[in-house]
Amino acid sequence: MTVPTGRRERKKAATRQKIAETALRLFLERGYDAVGIRDVAAEADVAVTTLFSHFASKEALVFEQDENFEQRLTQAVTGREPHEPPVPALRREIHAMVRHCTAAGAAPIRRMIEESRALREYEDSMRLRHAEALATAIADDPGLSPTTTACRAIARFVIDAYALAREAADPDAAVDEIFQMIEAAWEVACPFPAPAGDGSGPR
Repeated sequence: MTVPTGRRERKKAATRQKIAETALRLFLERGYDAVGIRDVAAEADVAVTTLFSHFASKEALVFEQDENFEQRLTQAVTGREPHEPPVPALRREIHAMVRHCTAAGAAPIRRMIEESRALREYEDSMRLRHAEALATAIADDPGLSPTTTACRAIARFVIDAYALAREAADPDAAVDEIFQMIEAAWEVACPFPAPAGDGSGPR
Protein backbone atom coordinates (compact mmCIF):
# COMPACT_ATOMS: atom_id res chain seq x y z
CA MET A 1 0.00 0.00 0.00
CA THR A 2 1.22 3.51 -0.78
CA VAL A 3 2.31 5.28 2.40
CA PRO A 4 0.46 8.61 2.84
CA THR A 5 2.90 11.51 2.74
CA GLY A 6 0.85 14.54 3.78
CA ARG A 7 -0.24 15.21 7.37
CA ARG A 8 -3.91 15.06 6.42
CA GLU A 9 -3.47 11.82 4.50
CA ARG A 10 -1.56 10.24 7.38
CA LYS A 11 -4.30 11.25 9.80
CA LYS A 12 -7.00 9.77 7.56
CA ALA A 13 -5.05 6.54 7.17
CA ALA A 14 -4.55 6.29 10.93
CA THR A 15 -8.27 6.83 11.57
CA ARG A 16 -9.19 4.20 9.01
CA GLN A 17 -6.76 1.72 10.54
CA LYS A 18 -8.08 2.42 14.04
CA ILE A 19 -11.68 1.83 12.93
CA ALA A 20 -10.78 -1.42 11.14
CA GLU A 21 -8.78 -2.78 14.08
CA THR A 22 -11.53 -1.84 16.53
CA ALA A 23 -14.21 -3.48 14.38
CA LEU A 24 -12.24 -6.68 13.96
CA ARG A 25 -11.55 -6.92 17.68
CA LEU A 26 -15.25 -6.46 18.52
CA PHE A 27 -16.37 -8.92 15.86
CA LEU A 28 -14.01 -11.60 17.15
CA GLU A 29 -14.89 -10.93 20.79
CA ARG A 30 -18.69 -10.73 20.48
CA GLY A 31 -19.49 -12.28 17.10
CA TYR A 32 -20.00 -10.49 13.80
CA ASP A 33 -23.81 -10.40 13.96
CA ALA A 34 -23.84 -9.14 17.56
CA VAL A 35 -21.90 -5.97 16.77
CA GLY A 36 -23.44 -2.99 15.01
CA ILE A 37 -21.96 -0.03 13.20
CA ARG A 38 -22.75 2.26 16.16
CA ASP A 39 -20.92 -0.12 18.49
CA VAL A 40 -17.80 0.09 16.34
CA ALA A 41 -17.99 3.88 16.02
CA ALA A 42 -18.42 4.34 19.75
CA GLU A 43 -15.56 2.00 20.61
CA ALA A 44 -13.29 3.70 18.06
CA ASP A 45 -14.38 7.13 19.34
CA VAL A 46 -15.51 8.39 15.95
CA ALA A 47 -18.82 9.55 14.54
CA VAL A 48 -20.89 7.10 12.50
CA THR A 49 -20.56 9.48 9.56
CA THR A 50 -16.77 9.33 9.93
CA LEU A 51 -16.89 5.54 9.88
CA PHE A 52 -18.95 5.55 6.69
CA SER A 53 -16.55 8.03 5.07
CA HIS A 54 -13.91 5.28 5.31
CA PHE A 55 -16.02 2.12 4.90
CA ALA A 56 -19.11 1.78 2.73
CA SER A 57 -20.65 -1.06 4.76
CA LYS A 58 -20.27 -3.21 7.84
CA GLU A 59 -18.90 -6.04 5.69
CA ALA A 60 -16.18 -3.77 4.34
CA LEU A 61 -14.79 -3.40 7.87
CA VAL A 62 -13.70 -7.04 7.77
CA PHE A 63 -12.00 -6.66 4.39
CA GLU A 64 -9.96 -3.56 5.20
CA GLN A 65 -7.21 -4.63 2.77
CA ASP A 66 -9.66 -4.95 -0.14
CA GLU A 67 -8.45 -1.95 -2.16
CA ASN A 68 -4.83 -2.67 -1.32
CA PHE A 69 -5.09 -6.25 -2.64
CA GLU A 70 -6.74 -5.07 -5.84
CA GLN A 71 -4.02 -2.46 -6.41
CA ARG A 72 -1.29 -5.03 -5.76
CA LEU A 73 -2.75 -7.38 -8.36
CA THR A 74 -3.07 -4.76 -11.06
CA GLN A 75 0.37 -3.32 -10.28
CA ALA A 76 1.89 -6.78 -10.62
CA VAL A 77 0.92 -6.45 -14.29
CA THR A 78 1.51 -2.75 -14.87
CA GLY A 79 4.71 -2.52 -12.81
CA ARG A 80 6.52 -5.66 -13.94
CA GLU A 81 9.83 -5.64 -15.81
CA PRO A 82 9.47 -4.68 -19.51
CA HIS A 83 10.21 -8.13 -20.96
CA GLU A 84 8.60 -10.21 -18.21
CA PRO A 85 5.32 -12.02 -18.96
CA PRO A 86 2.55 -11.15 -16.49
CA VAL A 87 2.02 -14.64 -15.07
CA PRO A 88 5.33 -14.91 -13.12
CA ALA A 89 4.72 -11.44 -11.67
CA LEU A 90 1.21 -12.44 -10.62
CA ARG A 91 2.53 -15.68 -9.12
CA ARG A 92 4.86 -13.69 -6.84
CA GLU A 93 2.03 -11.40 -5.75
CA ILE A 94 -0.36 -14.28 -5.04
CA HIS A 95 2.37 -15.99 -3.01
CA ALA A 96 2.72 -12.84 -0.90
CA MET A 97 -1.04 -12.40 -0.47
CA VAL A 98 -1.57 -16.03 0.51
CA ARG A 99 1.22 -15.81 3.10
CA HIS A 100 -0.42 -12.71 4.53
CA CYS A 101 -3.82 -14.40 4.81
CA THR A 102 -2.48 -17.65 6.27
CA ALA A 103 -0.22 -16.02 8.85
CA ALA A 104 -0.59 -16.71 12.56
CA GLY A 105 -3.83 -15.29 13.88
CA ALA A 106 -5.68 -15.38 10.56
CA ALA A 107 -7.67 -18.56 11.30
CA PRO A 108 -10.32 -16.93 13.56
CA ILE A 109 -10.98 -14.27 10.92
CA ARG A 110 -11.34 -16.89 8.20
CA ARG A 111 -13.71 -18.87 10.41
CA MET A 112 -15.82 -15.76 11.08
CA ILE A 113 -16.13 -15.11 7.34
CA GLU A 114 -17.11 -18.68 6.60
CA GLU A 115 -19.80 -18.62 9.30
CA SER A 116 -21.45 -15.43 8.01
CA ARG A 117 -23.53 -15.49 4.85
CA ALA A 118 -23.23 -11.70 4.49
CA LEU A 119 -19.43 -11.86 4.65
CA ARG A 120 -19.24 -14.79 2.22
CA GLU A 121 -21.40 -12.93 -0.28
CA TYR A 122 -19.35 -9.76 0.14
CA GLU A 123 -16.15 -11.71 -0.41
CA ASP A 124 -17.58 -13.32 -3.56
CA SER A 125 -18.48 -9.91 -5.00
CA MET A 126 -15.06 -8.57 -4.01
CA ARG A 127 -13.31 -11.42 -5.83
CA LEU A 128 -15.32 -10.74 -8.99
CA ARG A 129 -14.40 -7.06 -8.79
CA HIS A 130 -10.72 -7.89 -8.33
CA ALA A 131 -10.87 -10.23 -11.31
CA GLU A 132 -12.43 -7.55 -13.52
CA ALA A 133 -9.81 -5.00 -12.46
CA LEU A 134 -7.04 -7.47 -13.19
CA ALA A 135 -8.55 -8.39 -16.56
CA THR A 136 -8.64 -4.70 -17.48
CA ALA A 137 -4.99 -4.26 -16.51
CA ILE A 138 -4.00 -7.20 -18.72
CA ALA A 139 -6.15 -6.01 -21.62
CA ASP A 140 -4.76 -2.45 -21.42
CA ASP A 141 -1.13 -3.61 -21.61
CA PRO A 142 0.11 -2.58 -25.09
CA GLY A 143 2.67 -5.40 -25.12
CA LEU A 144 0.04 -8.12 -24.76
CA SER A 145 -2.63 -9.25 -27.18
CA PRO A 146 -5.08 -11.72 -25.60
CA THR A 147 -8.78 -11.52 -26.36
CA THR A 148 -11.19 -9.98 -23.87
CA THR A 149 -12.43 -13.44 -22.96
CA ALA A 150 -8.89 -14.69 -22.40
CA CYS A 151 -8.08 -11.69 -20.18
CA ARG A 152 -11.13 -12.33 -18.03
CA ALA A 153 -10.48 -16.07 -17.85
CA ILE A 154 -6.83 -15.68 -16.80
CA ALA A 155 -7.83 -13.06 -14.21
CA ARG A 156 -10.47 -15.39 -12.76
CA PHE A 157 -7.91 -18.22 -12.60
CA VAL A 158 -5.50 -15.96 -10.68
CA ILE A 159 -8.15 -14.89 -8.16
CA ASP A 160 -9.25 -18.50 -7.71
CA ALA A 161 -5.62 -19.50 -7.14
CA TYR A 162 -5.55 -17.18 -4.15
CA ALA A 163 -8.78 -18.59 -2.73
CA LEU A 164 -7.81 -22.23 -3.26
CA ALA A 165 -4.21 -21.97 -2.06
CA ARG A 166 -5.04 -20.36 1.26
CA GLU A 167 -7.18 -23.40 2.13
CA ALA A 168 -4.52 -25.96 1.16
CA ALA A 169 -2.34 -27.87 3.62
CA ASP A 170 0.73 -26.38 1.90
CA PRO A 171 -0.34 -22.98 0.52
CA ASP A 172 2.99 -22.21 -1.19
CA ALA A 173 3.03 -25.54 -3.01
CA ALA A 174 -0.61 -25.05 -3.99
CA VAL A 175 0.16 -21.64 -5.54
CA ASP A 176 2.96 -23.16 -7.61
CA GLU A 177 0.79 -26.09 -8.71
CA ILE A 178 -2.09 -23.87 -9.76
CA PHE A 179 0.16 -21.41 -11.55
CA GLN A 180 1.63 -24.19 -13.67
CA MET A 181 -1.86 -24.58 -15.10
CA ILE A 182 -2.34 -20.81 -15.41
CA GLU A 183 1.01 -20.59 -17.25
CA ALA A 184 -0.14 -23.27 -19.71
CA ALA A 185 -3.42 -21.43 -20.26
CA TRP A 186 -1.57 -18.17 -20.83
CA GLU A 187 0.71 -19.74 -23.42
CA VAL A 188 -2.37 -20.77 -25.38
CA ALA A 189 -4.10 -17.39 -24.96
CA CYS A 190 -1.13 -15.12 -25.55
CA PRO A 191 2.31 -16.59 -26.32
CA PHE A 192 4.86 -14.09 -25.07
CA PRO A 193 7.28 -13.08 -27.83
CA ALA A 194 10.82 -14.35 -27.39
CA PRO A 195 13.56 -11.71 -27.13
CA ALA A 196 15.26 -10.96 -30.42
CA GLY A 197 18.42 -12.92 -31.10
CA ASP A 198 17.67 -15.89 -28.85
CA GLY A 199 17.74 -18.32 -31.76
CA SER A 200 14.07 -19.20 -31.53
CA GLY A 201 13.01 -17.53 -34.80
CA PRO A 202 12.50 -19.22 -38.14
CA ARG A 203 15.59 -20.64 -39.83
